[in-house]
Amino acid sequence: MKNVKKISVAIVVLILAGAASFIGLKDNKKEPQFRTEKVTRGDIEASVSATGTVNAVTTVLVGTQVSGTVKEIHADFNSPVKKGQLIARIDPASFEAQADQAMANLLLAKANLEKTEASLVDAQRTMNRNKELYSKNLIARSEFDTSETNHDSAKAQVAASKAQVKQAEAALRNAETSLRYTRILSPVDGVIISRNVDIGQTVAASFQTPTLFTIAQDLTKMQIDTNVSEADIGVVKINQSVQFTVDAYPESVFKGSVSQIRNAPIVVQNVVTYDVVIKVDNSELKLKPGMTANVSIVTSSKKDILKLPNAALRFSPNKKAKNAEHKGAGVWIIEKEEPKRIKISTGISDENYTELLSGEVKEGQELIVESLIKTKEKRTGGGPRFF
Repeated sequence: MKNVKKISVAIVVLILAGAASFIGLKDNKKEPQFRTEKVTRGDIEASVSATGTVNAVTTVLVGTQVSGTVKEIHADFNSPVKKGQLIARIDPASFEAQADQAMANLLLAKANLEKTEASLVDAQRTMNRNKELYSKNLIARSEFDTSETNHDSAKAQVAASKAQVKQAEAALRNAETSLRYTRILSPVDGVIISRNVDIGQTVAASFQTPTLFTIAQDLTKMQIDTNVSEADIGVVKINQSVQFTVDAYPESVFKGSVSQIRNAPIVVQNVVTYDVVIKVDNSELKLKPGMTANVSIVTSSKKDILKLPNAALRFSPNKKAKNAEHKGAGVWIIEKEEPKRIKISTGISDENYTELLSGEVKEGQELIVESLIKTKEKRTGGGPRFF
């Protein structure tokens, strides 16, 4: 029994000694204090982010210039239409009656003109006859004057009748025009994206033209109206390439180009933005009017350059490192187990990397991007460890 106890005690001692040695070795092993990333070579695209709305390049609002009840509708949402195609009709009954009345008034005016012209011919003959008789002293001067006056009056009446004919013709044209306006025709080739009326609905065009249809002229070519902040508008130029996504196709990246930078400011709650118009090809008809686009305007692009992780430019150690010059851009490296700052100059930047223009930094060199000391303290609770 004594031997068994001795063996058990020896085993326990060996286990404790091994555990102590393992803990000692673990404590003696120095863990890294910083996380680093390498300087790499590649491409960088600097961009401006914005949001906007997808719209048709040309959108036509189709209304009516006459009031009445909608009698017919020949087009609906998404209907393709051709220029001059009948898409709706206002009840023409009252306008047809007005046109018929205007035609009757014109016929009456023309009849009156013929009557006055006949009266003028008669007055002309009477005046000529009295003139000849007066020259032979066969009638009094007053009788000749009367015939001359009647001639002039008949002549004036003919002129008035001609004016009445012109007036009746104008009234007829106006009535016929109003009758034509009861036929709502498409002004362009396109697709109807909005219909705002139904059969039986009364439309009133007394004060302003009501919109009946909205037609997009060509949905294969779209544009995005974006709101770019005043801080970024200075780097946006015509013909710059654009990439954007829409929520309907989150995995697809669409492309376009800047076509217009509008000078009119848009002020919302003291925030100033500018409308940048982007042309987009929509030959696949995936994009629809009204979609929200998340836009990235590429303002500059460089290929095969040295680039630094942006986290390295933001890093700053908790304690002052020797030979540290904190003015201007700089990165930190590990030299003799201590962080050392290197002054650099930078170029364009994207969300992850910045171009290296100059500085004593080489490709593949490790740059400090994060301190791990706080992370370890947080993980261990900041206090002593017990085993």
